[in-house]
Amino acid sequence: MENNKKIIFSGIQPSGNLTLGNYLGALKNWVKLQDEYDCFFCVVDLHAITVKQVPADLRKRTLEVLAIYMAAGIDPDKNTLFIQSHVPAHSEAAWLLTCNSYMGELSRMTQFKDKSQKHGESIPVGLFTYPVLMAADILLYNTDLVPVGSDQKQHLELARDLASRFNNSYSPTFKVPDPYIPPVGARIMNLQEPAKKMSKSDENQNSYILIMDSPEIIRKKIARAVTDSIGVVNYTDEQPGVKNLINIICAIKGYTPEEVVEMYKNKGYADFKKDVAEIIVEELTPLQEKVNSILKNKKDLEEVYKKGAEKANYAALKILRKMQKKIGLIPRA
Repeated sequence: MENNKKIIFSGIQPSGNLTLGNYLGALKNWVKLQDEYDCFFCVVDLHAITVKQVPADLRKRTLEVLAIYMAAGIDPDKNTLFIQSHVPAHSEAAWLLTCNSYMGELSRMTQFKDKSQKHGESIPVGLFTYPVLMAADILLYNTDLVPVGSDQKQHLELARDLASRFNNSYSPTFKVPDPYIPPVGARIMNLQEPAKKMSKSDENQNSYILIMDSPEIIRKKIARAVTDSIGVVNYTDEQPGVKNLINIICAIKGYTPEEVVEMYKNKGYADFKKDVAEIIVEELTPLQEKVNSILKNKKDLEEVYKKGAEKANYAALKILRKMQKKIGLIPRA
């Protein structure tokens, strides 16, 4: 069905459990996009295998991420929800784009430089080339806009460069996508090192809150969250730990930072942290119940990712065939 809505593509890796940062920074914004845009939301399982995964855990987390999408309010009837590996065009297009990519531009990727330090000589090739797969993910759907955090801006730039290079070499084929910057973006930071973004790959479990964490664990983690010795609830860069907790309240409740500061005038950090924890518990408990309910109903979940893959395959194959034809590959009979 043709429509004039702009296309948005985004995805999350099932390489670890999703955090409060994923929920407030990405998923809540995706829910707001679904009426205005034609959205393709993907569980990018092929990206997860750039590092070794336990197969059973990968399968479990892939379905859990899909269930979290739905529980957060992403409607499978309004959006295309699918699992990346169910659309073979992603892998095929990635190879075609790899042949149009340069070693130099891939070796400059900050995430590659950071992650490869851990591997010494045994750096997986997938870690080097996965930004090309990400470019394929985006370009296969004629994507207009990609919601990106600051850590992925470089990868979107690569997708734009590869699209322009292919268009110039072979004639116009791809839309050159733009970043989508939400009007209000919640950037949730690490609870132990508030200068860093909250990440599910952090080794310190007290540094992040998982969407599926129990109320007791959430309360403990917030109680241990780093603040400072100033002792006053203020929204300032001099107090990054407190500022981060205020941002969490604002993202969940819709308050402004000034309103939160006013609410905690003459109150200490103990009261403040206690309230932050309860606000998070109140937000996540119904979400967790929905996730568990969706996961119990395997048949319905299978129906969602099957339908999504059909729609995604149909769209992606159109672009893949164009790419193959222009490169000089013989069309499949």
